[in-house]
Amino acid sequence: MRPHRIGLMGFGLVGRQLYQHALADEAFDVVAICDIGRPEILHHLFTKTAGDHFDVALEGSHLASARGRARLMPTDRPREIPWDAFGVDIVVDATGRFRSREDLLPHLENGARRVFVSKPPVGRLDRVVLSGVNEEEAKPGDRIISAGSPTTTATALALKTITDAYGVDHASMTSVHSYTSDQSLQDYAGPDFRRSRSGAENIIPNETPVLQCVQQVLPAIAGKLSAYTLNVPVQVGSMLDLTLAFRDESIDVEDLNSLFVESAKRRPGLLGTTDDPIVSSDVKGSALSLLVDLRGTLKAGRRTLKLLGWHETLGHARRILDVIDLYAGLDRAEQEAGK
Repeated sequence: MRPHRIGLMGFGLVGRQLYQHALADEAFDVVAICDIGRPEILHHLFTKTAGDHFDVALEGSHLASARGRARLMPTDRPREIPWDAFGVDIVVDATGRFRSREDLLPHLENGARRVFVSKPPVGRLDRVVLSGVNEEEAKPGDRIISAGSPTTTATALALKTITDAYGVDHASMTSVHSYTSDQSLQDYAGPDFRRSRSGAENIIPNETPVLQCVQQVLPAIAGKLSAYTLNVPVQVGSMLDLTLAFRDESIDVEDLNSLFVESAKRRPGLLGTTDDPIVSSDVKGSALSLLVDLRGTLKAGRRTLKLLGWHETLGHARRILDVIDLYAGLDRAEQEAGK
């Protein structure tokens, strides 16, 4: 079986981490990368992201490795990219800019079979699929799919684990999130007042698309969840602070921690737990979608408990490839059924 031929749009942090994962997995072959950055700078940034683990050279307009060559194209407009000329099966839009059906449709028109988005959608796409949460909803006919975001997957994974075991009346999520590339280092007029302040020296309250996305993939929690984000001046590592009101007041810290310890055993590589007194920088390089901090679980009322978890973007990049592989399996099953 030949590798999935991927066209990657956007070579920011998630794009570079996705390329890093693809180089280590023979099921994937990134053959084209679109970004308006200069090739030598894109190559330099990848080496800083991946460290010494990958031997990738810049050869003209290509990134070259033992796995093959990826063509670098200086464009950031979906309509300008001839994916069919590179034999691309799948496009991953990791720019964070194009999130609506209208914006993403040109990728299909230019030859891609499917498009996967690295952020929650704007409007309705064919599907939102979060690895470890709602894979059973994926259908072979889906063409434009969102794979959520690091916070979306972490939140949904935590809530699914809990609601599959216990009745929950309400949940409140606060994402304490590292600053992002769309934030200014200095105060600079942006889309709203708070996001116009320096991300390097402020804790900045933000709205989040996590609320709508999680309720879409977990109907059992719809109407029972509130969500908020605090962007903080930390470069790597984000924390999920989840407060839960249970129907059963007998549920205690040991019950909740045991639930995640057992769930982590069934989902290695996706969900983990730790009893170490970790901080945000300790999750750098973790490919887990959620690392539950067992020391952070506490009883906050008769029926209320708090849960802390950690994640970083490397896990999200891996989950995007997992969702791509999920759809490839659906395609194979459909083909075999049609024989």
